Formats: sequence, structure tokens, C-alpha cells
Amino acid sequence: MQPSVDQTLIEQLRRGDRAAFAAVVEQHQRAVYGYLRARLLQNSDADDMTQEVFLRFYVTQARFDSTALIRPWLLGIARNLLREHVKSLVRRKEAGWTELCLELESVLPADALWTDDDDGLIHLSRCMDSLGPSARQGIELHYKGEQKLVEIARQLHRSEGAVKLLLHRARQALKDCIERRRQARL
Repeated sequence: MQPSVDQTLIEQLRRGDRAAFAAVVEQHQRAVYGYLRARLLQNSDADDMTQEVFLRFYVTQARFDSTALIRPWLLGIARNLLREHVKSLVRRKEAGWTELCLELESVLPADALWTDDDDGLIHLSRCMDSLGPSARQGIELHYKGEQKLVEIARQLHRSEGAVKLLLHRARQALKDCIERRRQARL
């Protein structure tokens, strides 16, 4: 059985072949950057984190299962970096957007929020626009404004339980909308 391109690259990389690492970066950099860019507000953060993904890949490549595909592993590293990013930037506005993306990602198929051409980000933006005013405002207050449920309830003149339900339904509507748009493209 012929080894896959990924298997061959990993074997070459483990033998110290720098060209193999350059080939991994060249093949997967766009997808990793697109994945991160769709979940971050700043281009520069996506640039920095993309570099960090490949650095971590290089440092930990000895633990990589050479029978697996490289891209899912790289995206797993990127997902972990995003989680670290959210923890370190709790006070910054983009932490809420990234949290929303991670929450939606946990209930959507792995490729629903991102593609090589950033369609996932377009789907999310358009789906946000399709929400009703209260749902959109609730999502923005919670994820972008990082407000607690009690504060949102006060602003929307609702009970805390009603806001919790509103946010749950809004996330579900976003999930369904993204999934419909994704299926329409297939």
C-alpha cells in the first residue's frame, strides 16, 4: 500500500528534512489561517496564531500519528490556541465573538464554520443578520459586549430565564442557518 502524502511528509520531517516542513506549511497555511481568521476580529491575531500553530506542530511532530492526516491535527492545535486566546483576553471585545464561534463549532459539523475561502465567516455574518432584533441584540450583548445574563435581562426588559432561553434559541437558529447555507453550497 502506497503511503499518503501526509505520511511521507511526516517521515521526511522526522528525518530532519526542512523542505518537508516547508511543504506542510505551504499545503496547510491557508486553511489554518482561514480557520483562525473566521474566529478572530484582528487579522494580525490570525497571522500570529497561524505561525504559532506551525511552531507547535514542529515542536510536537514526534507525537503525531503518521497514519493520520495533518490538517485535522493542525486545526486541533488552532482550536486549542483559540481557547487559550479567549482565556487570556477575557476583557477584550473579540473574546466574545471567538467564544460564539467555538460554541457553534461544538454543535456543527467540523467544517461548517470555515472553508478555505472563508465562506463560513460569510455564513455566520448573514445568519446573524437573519436573527430577530431581540435575538441579535442578545447575542451581541452576551458575546461582543460580554455582559452577564442579568444585565442583558435588564436591557431587554425580560427575566434572566427568558434571556437564557433567547440566547439558546438564537444559537440554535444560527446553527440551523449555517447548516442550511452550507448544505446549499454542496
